[in-house]
Amino acid sequence: QVQLVESGGGLVEAGGSLRLSCVASGIKFSDYHVRWFRQAPGKSREFVALVTTEETTNYRDNVKGRFTVSRDNAKNTAYLQMNFLKPEDTAVYSCYAYTLRGTNYSGRGTQVTVSP
Repeated sequence: QVQLVESGGGLVEAGGSLRLSCVASGIKFSDYHVRWFRQAPGKSREFVALVTTEETTNYRDNVKGRFTVSRDNAKNTAYLQMNFLKPEDTAVYSCYAYTLRGTNYSGRGTQVTVSP
C-alpha cells in the first residue's frame, strides 16, 4: 500500500520557521519527482515547490529565498524548510509524488498557521 504522510506543520509567529516532511512508503521513492502544494481556506490549491529525481528544484515566486525543498532518498522523505513565514503562508501543505509515466500519489496534508 502506497502512502505519503506529511508532518511538521503547526502554529508559528510571523518571521518564524517550520520544516515539513513528506514520508513515502510502498514506492521506490527515488523514481518520483515531488511537488509541494498548499491550499488556503476559500482559495485554489497552488504549487509551492518541486524537487525532481535529479534534485533540481523550482519554487513559486513568492516563496523564493524563504523556502527550500530537498529530499533524502535513503529515508524516503522530502522536506520543505520554510523560513521568514508570513501570515499569507497559512494553508494546508501537501506533497505529491509523481513520475512522467503518469503514476502519482498525494498525501493528506499538514496545517501551517502563521500568526501576525
